[in-house]
Amino acid sequence: MAAALILVVDDDPDLRDLVRELLERAGHSVRTAASGREALKLLYDVRPQLIVLDVTMPDLDGWATLERVRDVTEVPVLMLTARGAELEKVRGLTSGADDYVTKPFGRQELLARVEALLRRSGGVGVPAREAYDDGVIALDMARARVEVCGTEVALTPLELRLLHTFIRNPDLVLSRDQLLELVWGAQPGVGADQVKLYVGYLRRKIGPALGDTPDPIQTVRGFGYRYAVPR
Repeated sequence: MAAALILVVDDDPDLRDLVRELLERAGHSVRTAASGREALKLLYDVRPQLIVLDVTMPDLDGWATLERVRDVTEVPVLMLTARGAELEKVRGLTSGADDYVTKPFGRQELLARVEALLRRSGGVGVPAREAYDDGVIALDMARARVEVCGTEVALTPLELRLLHTFIRNPDLVLSRDQLLELVWGAQPGVGADQVKLYVGYLRRKIGPALGDTPDPIQTVRGFGYRYAVPR
């Protein structure tokens, strides 16, 4: 199996380092996150081919993190938990996890399950769209390039990530809290008010190029925002 890029998410630094070391010894590249929120932010920057995700984390636990991961990608997810009850395993698999390992786990078992998932997926998760064009917004993430109705618009990295998040969730209403988790992750000192602020920045930048075309970024009062795909 060729080397893969794997994201390990666990609030226990000792276990996180152990899993990282095991995977790196097996030839994989590893990035780590200490929380679900940090993992969601890294999901955009790292584009992992597999996620190893602990269940019992404070704040945003593994179940909630998995739900948000599944909103944007079908990358394989291997859940880690200290609970071995059958109902917990069923919950993990029905929630979108691809496999399940109970702690304490054997090192060879963990590696075997990782390799099996990578083989099953061809070693590649289903990544976010690198290039997108709906006739109004054209986005090339690899080049950090955005065109609105054929006019190039310069965005900051954060604005670009926010637009990318909308595009990855077409026609879905995203709350401020969801956008905060997906775009800012675990960044300290950032609150939901930042979402409103940056949605405003984004609209002001793309607005002039839209002309008479309706703004695809819609406010859904009382709920959040939605990217309405032009029909």
